[in-house]
Amino acid sequence: MSSVYDFQVKDRKGNMVSLSDYAGKVLLIVNTATGCGFTPHYEPLEAMYKELKDQGFEILDFPCNQFANQAPESDDEIHQFCTMKFGTEFPQFGKIDVNGETADPLFVYLSEKKPFEGFGKGIKKAALAKFSDMNNKKYGEKAYIKWNFTKFLVNRKGEVIARFEPTVEMEEVLNAVKAELNN
Repeated sequence: MSSVYDFQVKDRKGNMVSLSDYAGKVLLIVNTATGCGFTPHYEPLEAMYKELKDQGFEILDFPCNQFANQAPESDDEIHQFCTMKFGTEFPQFGKIDVNGETADPLFVYLSEKKPFEGFGKGIKKAALAKFSDMNNKKYGEKAYIKWNFTKFLVNRKGEVIARFEPTVEMEEVLNAVKAELNN
């Protein structure tokens, strides 16, 4: 695979969607959960989407229940929660696995292009690293994503150019997206 445009994913209704439908746009691809301490990231993500969508920006939301069972709901229930609580309008796809033998090929690809480099420094980040390590032990070397709300920035050519762990400030993510839109 040479770009994210080579992948197909399921929307929340189970229909196959080609990511080539997003060719020429800057993408932020995120694995999410409704019951995570990082769930409030939906708010700045939606603000970013509203501000930048007319400039060729899309957020692609992939719910995942592999981190401490933090997204146990159905695809429709997850969508309802996100739209009612955070007013999300960006595309939300069907729930997927991002780790292990059943990991979605898109997330395997994203992680191979931009591997995990740590959660950063500080007490919160150290605590998350410890919890993540315990949670992901069962996946071994196929623990591609370390926690919910990992974000991948993709340029207009479909190339993965950055990875942001959930501990990265949303302002930093926003600045990177704006910089890429201006490229």
